[in-house]
Amino acid sequence: MLRYEMRAGIWVYPGKGGWHFVTLPTDAAARIKAAMAGLARPWGSLGVTASIGKTRWQTSLFPDKTTGSLLLPVKASVRQREHLKAGDEPTLTIEIEL
Repeated sequence: MLRYEMRAGIWVYPGKGGWHFVTLPTDAAARIKAAMAGLARPWGSLGVTASIGKTRWQTSLFPDKTTGSLLLPVKASVRQREHLKAGDEPTLTIEIEL
C-alpha cells in the first residue's frame, strides 16, 4: 500500500450542488499519478481511501485539467464529522492499494 500525507485547502465548486473539493499539491499528485499509471477508471478517476482526522472513506481522485493536479471530493458527512468548511486546510491522507 502507498500512503501520502499532505495539507490542502477545501474549496467549493462554483456550480450546482455545492460540491467541496481539495486540490492535491502538484508534487503529491504527480507521485500518485505515476504510481497508478494504467489503473485509471472512467473519466480518469483513481480509486483511493482518504482520511481526514478520524474519518476514513472510499472515494476517487479526479484529474483537474486547469491545475494539472488531482481533485479529492470531500463529502458533507466528512466535513460535518470533522467540523470543516470551505477555506479550511486539513491534513489529509491518501492510501492506494496496488
